[in-house]
Amino acid sequence: MSNRTRILSAVPKAISSFRESEYTVTIILAIFVGILGGFGAIGFRLLIQTLQNFFYRSGTDLLEAVRSISWHWRILVPTVGGAVVGPLIFFFAREAKGHGVPEVMEAVAMRSGLIRKRVVIVKSLASAISIGTGGSVGREGPIVQIGSAIGSTLGQILRVSGNRMRNLVGCGAAAGIAATFNAPIAGAIFALEVILGEFTIGTFGPIVLSSVMATVVSRAFLGNYPAFDVPKYNLVSIWEIPAYLIMGILAGFVALLFTKSLYKAEDLWDDLKFPEYLKPALGGLTIGCLALFFPHILGVGYESITLALLGKLSWFLLLALVLVKIAATSLTIGSGGSGGIFAPSLFIGAMMGGIYGLVVHNLFPSVTASSGAYSLVGMGAIVAGTTHAPITAILILFELTDDYRIILPLMLACIISTVTASQLKRESIYTMKLVRRGIDVRAGREVSILKSMLVKDFMLRNIVPISEHLSLNDLLHLIKEGTSSYFPVLNSKEELVGILSLRDIRPVLLEEGLMDLVIAKDIMTEAVITLTSDQSLYDAMEKFGSKDIDQLPVVDTKNPKKVLGMLKRTEVIAAYNNAVVERGIEKK
Repeated sequence: MSNRTRILSAVPKAISSFRESEYTVTIILAIFVGILGGFGAIGFRLLIQTLQNFFYRSGTDLLEAVRSISWHWRILVPTVGGAVVGPLIFFFAREAKGHGVPEVMEAVAMRSGLIRKRVVIVKSLASAISIGTGGSVGREGPIVQIGSAIGSTLGQILRVSGNRMRNLVGCGAAAGIAATFNAPIAGAIFALEVILGEFTIGTFGPIVLSSVMATVVSRAFLGNYPAFDVPKYNLVSIWEIPAYLIMGILAGFVALLFTKSLYKAEDLWDDLKFPEYLKPALGGLTIGCLALFFPHILGVGYESITLALLGKLSWFLLLALVLVKIAATSLTIGSGGSGGIFAPSLFIGAMMGGIYGLVVHNLFPSVTASSGAYSLVGMGAIVAGTTHAPITAILILFELTDDYRIILPLMLACIISTVTASQLKRESIYTMKLVRRGIDVRAGREVSILKSMLVKDFMLRNIVPISEHLSLNDLLHLIKEGTSSYFPVLNSKEELVGILSLRDIRPVLLEEGLMDLVIAKDIMTEAVITLTSDQSLYDAMEKFGSKDIDQLPVVDTKNPKKVLGMLKRTEVIAAYNNAVVERGIEKK
């Protein structure tokens, strides 16, 4: 065998060995992220308990603590919390505002997983203060962002590649969910289904390991207990299936109501003429006033969920809490507070399922379970409807309750709720926030970047329009003196009637004696493809490609005959390249 043959035969083995070593390194880093994420989740929970104990004199049962304090203290504590959280987020890390998961999804889709290092600290403090002082939000969004930031920070320190950075961010998200809810399977599936949006061998192994290690750390310090200790519910009769199916449809509508309310509240708070860093204090004041009548809405609300699962709440209170919790969570997040929407979704689902179960059980007592069973299934159905992640919802409810008996109704309701909500609104509660920013994570990085930029910011305003009666001879002089190769053609009313390019002029130049006879109107293209100033660069690239055009006139939205400028294909490409570079640079 020649030396060349030996070298060529060794190449595949070397590549295979390199890939194996790369995967091994990723596995080791995933384990490390899982351990750090587990400790991060423990620290976050202890911080919440400490703050809750300081303000309410109870680190465990918040509902009982709130009931025992005076009315003015109920109002004051959430207000103080908002007054601290607002400046903390505004001056140190504005991406810590809100529920956190969309920011992680954006980092994965747009910046190869790059998250600012300070987010770990600011998000931990802001969310712990929001929850500890009674903000109507949950722990999962913050811990996902905290765990993801831990993974991203480790990747930045080690200068890993973009793909590995994304994997580490996913590992951090899985670790956070797993350690917070004692749910290793759901943590891994959440990272794959929601954060990364893909199931591959290269991502599955590291994320599962990270989730397992975080759960091991959490159980070592917090114990191995389900979040909710409820009676063992099961499917009483086959005739319950239609009831659960209908509840799935209802859950889809309620999930959509929650999603729309959340972003409507954000819009209203954004329009409010009030200092940005003081808005959370105003939101806290409003939450405190609601808590005078419904103390159940404060904090993550697990105590109230347990009461619903045990069937200990009246129908009136169940119905009221569905609406009040939606309003309270929308107020907390919309005003600028920090916290997740997962726990509020569980809360809303428990209350909705409870009242639905009361109705069904009263109508058909012999073939239906008690209201607590419907509360349990309702929790998963609302989570599935808001997140559009039914697999995560099913698994996390199974792990939260450690009960497999009601898995069939749970699966049915979660799938039906997801289908209903997604048919009514394409975007989930997570992706809607990104779409509102012009980012479509499902469309890919390139499309998202182009959709986030508008034509009006990149069009050329200093253009050279020509009259439709301009002679060919004068047009050639105009071309020689300038640099334009495309000319919008206007009539006597200054209205756009056509477009003229060098491509249109060349055939005429071959004919003799036409220089003073031919005018712009004779050779222009009348079927003009135009853009409006409020369209995105993605729309522009689609139109450029449809006819292989290099420039397009930009017209007024209300008056399509009025030319505002021209957009060049080269300007769009340059804008995209600049945006890629800017979004790839780590923010200090």
